[in-house]
Amino acid sequence: MELWVEKYRPTTLEEYVGNETIKNKIADYLKQGSIQNLLFHGVAGTGKTTLAKLIAKNLNCDLLYINASDERGIDTIRDKIIPFASSMSFNDVKIVILDEADYITPQAQATLRNTIESCSKTTRFIFTCNYLERIISPLQSRCQTFEITPPSKDEVIDLICEISVKEEIKNRNTNSMFTDNVLSVVDTHYPDIRKIVNTIQGS
Repeated sequence: MELWVEKYRPTTLEEYVGNETIKNKIADYLKQGSIQNLLFHGVAGTGKTTLAKLIAKNLNCDLLYINASDERGIDTIRDKIIPFASSMSFNDVKIVILDEADYITPQAQATLRNTIESCSKTTRFIFTCNYLERIISPLQSRCQTFEITPPSKDEVIDLICEISVKEEIKNRNTNSMFTDNVLSVVDTHYPDIRKIVNTIQGS
């Protein structure tokens, strides 16, 4: 069964809920066909990874995605990122997404700082993190930093209702549309949209 958090992950800025000011800035980047190094931070489940992947999907780029909570050490920089960033490409730009970058060790972050500079002509980096203070200052200074804030509860309710209708979800006890219970699910898990969607799917 396909995970709904992936099935309904936005692929365009128009589908992305919330953070209108940031969306406008990203829209300008996409029109130009290029981006700065970016750092998205904020609480879990509010769309940081979604926005990073959305940007890459809408650019003519080669993409390397790394979940830094699993690959956090200096070997990842040396064995994966540097070879990718220094290789030839027939696309406009190469993008490295480092998801959950606050897990990267300080030593690896220091090495990454130099990599960002040496590969600046061909490669852009997008970092996501929950805890900005865990990213070393020299790395922050090389990125344009955006705080991703949660959409309003009303926006989340609209999103979850839309998913529930599309999936024809019914409450097992009342056989009514599950959207009748969306408010309680949102109240329980807000602002973690990922958790809300997973809860709806698992109910």
